[in-house]
Amino acid sequence: MTIALLGYGKMGKAIEKVAIDRGHSIALKVGRDTKAYDLNGIDVAIDFSIPSSAYENISNCILQQTPIISGTTGWLERYDDIIQLCNNNKGAFLYASNFSLGVNIFFEVNKTLARLTKGLSQYSIAIEEIHHTEKLDAPSGTAISLANGIIEEHSELKNWTLETPKSNEIGILAKRIENVPGTHEVNYSSGVDQISIKHTAHSREGFALGAVIAAEWIFGKTGVFTMKDVLNIG
Repeated sequence: MTIALLGYGKMGKAIEKVAIDRGHSIALKVGRDTKAYDLNGIDVAIDFSIPSSAYENISNCILQQTPIISGTTGWLERYDDIIQLCNNNKGAFLYASNFSLGVNIFFEVNKTLARLTKGLSQYSIAIEEIHHTEKLDAPSGTAISLANGIIEEHSELKNWTLETPKSNEIGILAKRIENVPGTHEVNYSSGVDQISIKHTAHSREGFALGAVIAAEWIFGKTGVFTMKDVLNIG
């Protein structure tokens, strides 16, 4: 495939290496200062840009009939607009808060644990996430996905917060530490014990590999997808 990289930071460079190793070519690299670009001849675009650029990048691809996958977080207040644009134009779009294959399995483990603890009010639930200091948004999209997965199973929980949580909220602690690719931990704590699940990324390569696999999967398709579709989960 011929791939466009929309966002050419550390993740973009990691994706470039994986894509080339898998036999693809990178025909376009769009950095932060790129004002306009041509998607002619591009098979799939991969967006790991910044929150202020993601909506425009994704829209441009959909309107030019270029399949687009995005891992940029911090813009999701306009997600529904993108879904409508994609459907209206018969485009192809896939968003994931995290493309790591391991993290997507972790999401399913998280939902299972949430389902098993439904109604056990003695457990308070908290999430901790740690990322590198260059990450612009907090909490991470992955932490939000974990929280939402729990909320779907626990009817008494209504929201997540970075502040001191109320009884109907999940507290998220977001830490920024230099050179940490990404760590997420979910803790269920009671007066007598604690249940914890944790995913630790050792490098960006896992995220990059998942993004390229998703790009390979979406090529030639039409619709709105998630990593569940790529991995045939659920």
